[in-house]
Amino acid sequence: MKLSREEVEHVAMLARLALNDREKEEFRAQLSSILEYAEMISCLDTAHVEPTYHVLPLQNVSRPDEAREFLTWQEVLGNAPDRAGGYFKVPRIL
Repeated sequence: MKLSREEVEHVAMLARLALNDREKEEFRAQLSSILEYAEMISCLDTAHVEPTYHVLPLQNVSRPDEAREFLTWQEVLGNAPDRAGGYFKVPRIL
C-alpha cells in the first residue's frame, strides 16, 4: 500500500510533527514499506492459531486483598522530615 504525500502530512499533523519536504518523502517511503509488510502478514492463514495475550506464560502475581491493622498517626508521622500538628509539612509550591 503506497501512501500519498497528503496522508503523510495528515499523520504528521496528528503527531504534531513539523516535517520538511525531504522528511515527508522519506517517511512516505518508510510508512509505505511498513504497510506492505502488514499486508503480507494479513494474507497468512491464522484460523488454527490460538490467540496469544502475552508471549510468556505469566500468572497473576499479586497477593490477595486482605484487611490489616492501620498504622497509628504517631507511626505515620514518625518518619516525616517536618510536621506541623498532626500533618506533614511540605514546602510551599507557589
